[in-house]
Amino acid sequence: MKNKKLFILVPDGVGLRNFAYGGFCAHAKAQGFDVTFWNDTAFDLTTLGFHEIKISGSRPHPMTYVLKNVRIQVDLNRNIRRSKDRVYDSYRFGFSYSDLKQTLRSWLTRASILWHDSDSGIRKVRAQIKRRERSTPYYRQCLETLKAEKPDLIFCTNQRTVSCMAPVLAAQDLGIPTATFIFSWDNLPKATMALEPDFYVVWSAHMKKELQYYYDYIADDQIFVTGTPQFEPHSDESLLVSRDAFFAEHQLDPAKKYICYSGDDVTTSPNDPQYLADTAQAIRQLNASGGQLGLLFRRCPVDFSDRYDRILADYKDVIVPVNPKWEKVGGAWNGMLPTKADLVLQMNTIAHTEMVINLGSSMVFDYASFGKPCAYINYDVAQSLQPGWSVKTIYNFIHFRSMPSKNAVVWLNSADEIADKVNDVLLGKTNPVTEARRWFERINVLPAAEASQRMVSAFDEMVRRKK
Repeated sequence: MKNKKLFILVPDGVGLRNFAYGGFCAHAKAQGFDVTFWNDTAFDLTTLGFHEIKISGSRPHPMTYVLKNVRIQVDLNRNIRRSKDRVYDSYRFGFSYSDLKQTLRSWLTRASILWHDSDSGIRKVRAQIKRRERSTPYYRQCLETLKAEKPDLIFCTNQRTVSCMAPVLAAQDLGIPTATFIFSWDNLPKATMALEPDFYVVWSAHMKKELQYYYDYIADDQIFVTGTPQFEPHSDESLLVSRDAFFAEHQLDPAKKYICYSGDDVTTSPNDPQYLADTAQAIRQLNASGGQLGLLFRRCPVDFSDRYDRILADYKDVIVPVNPKWEKVGGAWNGMLPTKADLVLQMNTIAHTEMVINLGSSMVFDYASFGKPCAYINYDVAQSLQPGWSVKTIYNFIHFRSMPSKNAVVWLNSADEIADKVNDVLLGKTNPVTEARRWFERINVLPAAEASQRMVSAFDEMVRRKK
């Protein structure tokens, strides 16, 4: 029997991490798929032995960006009216008036929001986006590629990227089944859905329920619950090196136990340097009482700012930075891409540290997979670097409401609490791992290691249905 041809449309580094660096392609091949990456990143996937077709000139229609923003704002308005919950306002980004072009775009967007702020209005916006995308040279280029290659399924690894609209529309117009992946646990409440494929792949029954709530035009049989490949590497022991080797490579003190501080981006946590300093001060306090502890700092992979430099210098006796292994590929704005080496680095960072501290990150699930606890920063600093910002806004986001118990993490409610609460975890007096695993099971179908296998089985069903 002839193998089915799977096109994986990859617009960003998250797609590379989930589908090129792990075991997904091996599972696809074993189940009768030939994989081609339809690659809209600067990374050369042929260096990993994959077949790829590069996308060049992926330029959406200029009005698509305006219309997508209109759709986001109207969908958030609809969510507020439906739920009577103002939390959706916190997902909005402000309008730019930095120059004449931005000012005109902002006023056009605001006027269009008022005009389309209804159920019928949002349907018109969705139709306009499709019509404009079908008018572009990029769409015609996609048609030609698909006519020549004749894939059996197009799978897009990111549901919110504007540049993926034309390829998906072109495939649908040729009768080729299309699917997309809801790639993160916090995506759906943000109203960032750009694509309308034939099928949707989600992490869990919880995410499926969210998808149907926010997009009631999606039918039940269009959604496949598979889990995410993001957590599959945690069960791959071949990625792990010994503690001695890891400590030697990163110049860690073998006499110490290390806590991981996982940094956030500047938008999520503008005061992150202060939180890192508070944590380092707590480690100093514990060491002064006889502890043998260090702090391994893994910054957010896309944060290349100098905002931590002073803290790293002031606490060099405590903090060891172990930077993510991302690379600048090409000159595009999205040219910072993860490497396969970073996947290995992240797994070993988890394996060889005692716990993780951060502000609201999904690293709680990565550590829970290793049976290790997470502590969440849960206090505001006296002088915020971003006036009006608060941790209360972060933890009120919809995705944190999936937490079955507040005991799934250790809550660090002030800088003064950090030392005692970290010590309680290290002594085994506090252990949130059981509840964290319950949370993980709610947001990601288990076993986590079988996500790719379930996903490929779903693809097989999608192709069968469309024949």
